[in-house]
Amino acid sequence: MTTSSTTPVAQDWHDTFGHVMMGSLATPQLMLDHGRGAYVWDVDGNEYLDFLGGIAVNSLGHAHPVLLEAITSQAAKLVHISNYFASRPEVELAQRLLRITGAGESGRVFFGNSGAEANEAAFKLARLNNANGRTRILALKNSFHGRTMGSMALTGKPHMREPFEPMPPGVEHIDSTLEALEAAVDDRVAALFVEPIKGEAGVIDLPAGYLAAAREVTARHGALLIVDEIQTGVGRTGEWFGYQLAGILPDAVTVAKGMAGGVPIGALVTFGAASELFARGQHGSTFGGNPLATAVAGAVLGEIERADLLDNARLRGEQLRGILTGIGSPLVREVRGTGLLIGIGLSEPVADELSAVALRHGLIINAPNDSTIRLAPPLIVGDEEVAEFGRRFRAALAELTAQHATSIPTETQGAVS
Repeated sequence: MTTSSTTPVAQDWHDTFGHVMMGSLATPQLMLDHGRGAYVWDVDGNEYLDFLGGIAVNSLGHAHPVLLEAITSQAAKLVHISNYFASRPEVELAQRLLRITGAGESGRVFFGNSGAEANEAAFKLARLNNANGRTRILALKNSFHGRTMGSMALTGKPHMREPFEPMPPGVEHIDSTLEALEAAVDDRVAALFVEPIKGEAGVIDLPAGYLAAAREVTARHGALLIVDEIQTGVGRTGEWFGYQLAGILPDAVTVAKGMAGGVPIGALVTFGAASELFARGQHGSTFGGNPLATAVAGAVLGEIERADLLDNARLRGEQLRGILTGIGSPLVREVRGTGLLIGIGLSEPVADELSAVALRHGLIINAPNDSTIRLAPPLIVGDEEVAEFGRRFRAALAELTAQHATSIPTETQGAVS
């Protein structure tokens, strides 16, 4: 049976979704129709404030004129040409990435289509750092690096790996402590993978000084320090990349999500000697680095720079923390993260319920686990959007607290102050 128009799908889309989409996907709560700035509208015309931003993807929000112009102008020239040919947007984007990452003239760029693909390339890079019997690859417990086989092997969440075992061998997961880091890294380690903030784990900050210590110990033992900036990169933390807050340079960084504002792209950027590890023919991607994706990414990064959205991420992040710490709800236990990547630690395991209630109040947020709400709004948010978030989030908290009146204390003991 075929659908003759889009209207029937919009009317009964819940059933249609369940019939046509793979069972690995839960049926979403909404079918969205269009967006503008930090707001989206569903097919029934209801408006929502989007403070998830496509999970830290929509850096410029929705329907930004810079993104639209880049898409339309490049689509009129070249969309795809394969990696047998080069395009101006591809080379210019690589040059920009080498500048903003700090990799400089000795750096190199590989383009893919997603964060998982960028981490797959980084996994292979780590395997190439195998001189003198380096066979160990380290990653952190409770980390997340993707769902392809290599990136999932790096992911420190056993419940995600177990249905698909055996994983590619050689990966060990260590505690996210300075003591475990020092104890684990030796001359047999090829690479250490680390996220500056564990986004999928609930926006969990690393211990103070961790990245600086990781840089020192990996350099001492000849291991690669590979920083996964899929979620933290492209201005999300108030700097271009999270490792810049620690004042270090890694050997490689993986980038995706916010780089092209919603057009799929990923990249592995190498620094110094790590740039010499890949030889011709050892990795590739049919779609990676195509003219459309790289043109849009170049335009998005250019607009982030032109509009000083790094500073805006710092400013709006502080405003949001002020709202959250002053909200006085017994449900809000702590606030984590940096810039516009914020985790709200809850005192009760009601994150899924709170996310659903917030949606009824016209606010899109996310529950990465049962006791955390994640915020990753577009980098363009201003005073109006921040204030509106505060109004809608307070209303959602009040409703949920009323629903759980017998289990959640009414006093603010334990709330963030």
